[in-house]
This record gives sequence, C-alpha cells and structure tokens, in this order.
Amino acid sequence: MTATKGQASLWALIATSLPMFMVSLDNLIVTNALVDIGKDFDVKQSELQWVMNGYVLAFAGLLLAGAALGDRFGRRRVFLSGVVLFTVSSVGCALAGSVETLIAARVLQGAGAAAILPVSLTLAVAAVPRAQRNMAVGVWGGVNGLGIAIGPLAGGLVTEQISWSWIFWINVPVGLLTLPLALWAVRESRGNERSLNVGSMVLVTGAVVTAVWGIVSAADHGWTETSTLVGIALAVVLTVAFVISERVSRSPLIPVHMYRVPAFVLSNVVSITMYFGVFGSIFYLTQFLQGPMGYSPFEAGLRTLPWTVAPMIVVPIASQLVDRIGGGVMQAAGCALQGLGLGWIALIVTPDIGYGAMVPALALAGIGMGLVFAGNPATVISSVRESEHNKASGANNTSREFGGALGVAALTTVFSHQFNADTSGDPMVAFTDGLESALWIGVAVVLLGALSGLFIKRGAVSADDGVAEPAAVPAPVA
Repeated sequence: MTATKGQASLWALIATSLPMFMVSLDNLIVTNALVDIGKDFDVKQSELQWVMNGYVLAFAGLLLAGAALGDRFGRRRVFLSGVVLFTVSSVGCALAGSVETLIAARVLQGAGAAAILPVSLTLAVAAVPRAQRNMAVGVWGGVNGLGIAIGPLAGGLVTEQISWSWIFWINVPVGLLTLPLALWAVRESRGNERSLNVGSMVLVTGAVVTAVWGIVSAADHGWTETSTLVGIALAVVLTVAFVISERVSRSPLIPVHMYRVPAFVLSNVVSITMYFGVFGSIFYLTQFLQGPMGYSPFEAGLRTLPWTVAPMIVVPIASQLVDRIGGGVMQAAGCALQGLGLGWIALIVTPDIGYGAMVPALALAGIGMGLVFAGNPATVISSVRESEHNKASGANNTSREFGGALGVAALTTVFSHQFNADTSGDPMVAFTDGLESALWIGVAVVLLGALSGLFIKRGAVSADDGVAEPAAVPAPVA
C-alpha cells in the first residue's frame, strides 16, 4: 500500500510540475530569438520588449485571479484549463504573421500560465505527505530551473537551425502529454474560500499593466511625457483602489492577516527584486552576446548556461537544507550572489571582452538564483495556513512576474537613455555602455532583496502552529 501511495504521489508530482517546464521555458525562450524577430518584423527595441512583457504582464496580472478561480471552481480544473489555453496560444505564436499578432498570442500564453502556476505548486505540495513538502517544492523548483536553463539555449538552437516560430511549437507535445497524465494522477481539490472578488481581480491586473506601461513609455518618450505620467498615476490610483477593495471585502484575494506575517511579506519583496535583476539583465546580456560579441543565437544560448543551468542543480539540493539553514538566510545569500555576479560583469564588460572572463560571474549569478528558487517558495508556503497555500502561491508568483516585467521595462529605460546619449559614434560601444548602466541598476535592486532576506526570522515562519483549521476537502476524481 505504501509503495502504491508513493507511486501515486510521484505521478501527481510529475503531472503538476511538467507544465511548469512550459511556463518557465517561455519566460526566457524568446530572449535569443529577439534579434531575429526584430529583423523579421522590423521593430525597434521598445516594441520588441513587448514580446517578453506581453507574456509576463498577463502572467503577473492574472496570477491572483488564477489562484482564486482554483479555490472556487477546483484547482485541477483551472490547472487543466490553463494547460489548454497555453498550448493553443503557443500555436498562435508560432503562426503569427506580425509583431502585433505575436504579442497578442503571448498575452494569451501569459493568461494560460497564470492559471497553471499558482495551482500547480498547491497541487504539488498536496500530493505528498507534510514531511516531504520541501522535497516537493524542490522538485517543482528544479523543473522551473530546468525550463529557465534550457530556455535561452533551446531558443537559440531552434531559431538558428529552423526558425524562431518553432520555439513555440515545442510547447504543444508537452501540453498534450500533461492533459491525460493530470486527469489520471491529480485529485481535484478546492479552497475553503469559494467567493470570487472580481473587483479586486480587475484592479490588481490593471495596476500591474499600467505601472509597467508607464515605465516602458518613459523609455520611448521620457519621464515627463503625458503617456508616462498618466500610466504611472493610473497605476497608483488602481493600487490604492485594490488595497481598499481588499480591506472591505469578505473574500479578499490576499487575506489581510497575511500582510502581518513578516516571512510572507519579505519573501515577496525578495521575489520582486530578484526577478527585476534577472529578467532585466538577461534581456540585454543575450543581445550583447549576439551583437558586440558576435555569437549566433545558439552560441549565445550555450554561453548563458553557466548562469541558467545552475538552478537546476542547486534547487533540489538547497531545498533539503531550508529548514536547517533558514529560508531567509538562503534567500539573502542567493540575492547577494546574484548581485555579485551582475556587478562583476558590469565592471569588466567591454565591446571586445572575451567570453571566458564572464564565466565565473555567470556561475555565481546562477548559484544565487538557485538558492532563491529553493528558499523563496518554501518560506512562503510555510508562512501561511494550509488552506491558504493557493492564495500565497498566487501572491508570490505575482510578485515574481511583476518584478521581471518591471526589470525589463526599467532597464530598457536606463539602457535607452545611455545608448542615445553615447557620443562615440560606435554602436557597439554605445550598446556596451547601455548594458553596463542597466546592470548596475539591476545590482542595486537585487541587493535590496538580500537585505530583505536577512530580516526573515528563522523558525518563525509557520502559520499552521496552533491553528485549528479544516483542510480543503478533496472533490471526487472525475
């Protein structure tokens, strides 16, 4: 019987983690295809970033909605719906004949990812005994790391050998495999809170989108232009309205008491800062490898591996040490290493730099990323009640994806300003100067995350202690 339960848990864990491969893969798979996409559609840098941000914005803006829908209608049902939407929209991306169509399909991909991600972690944790939760988080994070590791490499290889459109076709078999496996292996479950706060869903989505829209507008038009000021002002208004809506609602997307849990709040700060630095930096580093350094898309993807492959190795190991070391210390150390790696590159980067000089810095950044991937979700999950895992996962992943979108947008602003101000007349020098300035901003923000992690107290993160609360009742398997 034990073996049978163990096998069932394993298959459920695989079924819930496999779509994470698609989701994490598509965060970065386009990075080494951006140059070719830009050439095919003849678009400038500020437009090109929406191929990434269209996905990330929909992803970030709808994550809390995805978590709430899972609690209301069934986590497995929402999870499977997300897989279907993600797979179909991947076909739309592959067939796109214009940059506008591609961005629209990427937005739909992001919506599908938002339905997959928060419930996938909840279902993965629920599939194993309580004693094995950190292991489940480690497997889930390891698969996430695998997608991040393979993303730039796969994007470069497929773009170079076939066409950039094929980077989206590879999602289809993963989606088709996941659907029957999840139907068979994953049990349906729902949260205790079944009401839907539609107003809060609309407000938080609008706040995320308008905030990044305003920052992106600054890259094109400057910080004093009307479009920039309107976007940022509207984001502030929507954020305030969201907070008010949450405080007066009987069914908030994020229960108010969660904001009083330091481990939960600070871990979300770490998510924002970490992904700000990672996504913003890799957006330009991959283009630097193909521009001033002259590598092909596949060669550029191969050379990002010291950074992106590290989480796949580090996360499963580090996940077993979270309780011993402390999730806060682990997150702080991860952010510090990430900041050190990015700062190292900023110090040595020149138009004629050799790749070998960058390898140690990339490896440090990758190890740091892996430590955060292990410590962050484990700390968030352990800081709230069991019935609130879905909401906590939605909030944490919203912070993560918003940080990534904000990082790309903000560093685009910094890069564009420095690039346009360059007087050397050499585009390679101008690009390098822009990259250096952008990296230093990324370093500063990531180090704020390291400071936040240090304030997370070890052994004081479990909200389950002394809480008598009924667990979510599993629904019958369809």
